[in-house]
Amino acid sequence: MAGRSRLRRTISRWASSEEAEARDLQREFTHTGVVPIGDAPDREQVHLRGTLRTVTLRPRGGVPALEAELYDGTGTVTVIWLGRRRIAGIDAGRGIEVSGRIGRQEGHRVLYNPRYELL
Repeated sequence: MAGRSRLRRTISRWASSEEAEARDLQREFTHTGVVPIGDAPDREQVHLRGTLRTVTLRPRGGVPALEAELYDGTGTVTVIWLGRRRIAGIDAGRGIEVSGRIGRQEGHRVLYNPRYELL
């Protein structure tokens, strides 16, 4: 029983710290003209701001593609730069603003070759 109670407390602390991080990101990335990722409509021009959680190289159809997961506390979107193996400054943990149209691929929200600005 004591092991379960300790596990519950640990999970509870972890969940509350993740919620606090999400709230902090939402406050930090609230900016005029920027749409929260969770509210961003598909197939319309959007301007998003957040933190890159992961950055990976995943070839698509024999073409190099740099993929990054953008998170702002309200949701995530996969940002993909086709034909790129690396972009200076695009690293996990980096703040970034992107502009483009969100699409869907295999049920995931994606943004191809967006305009971007490092924060």
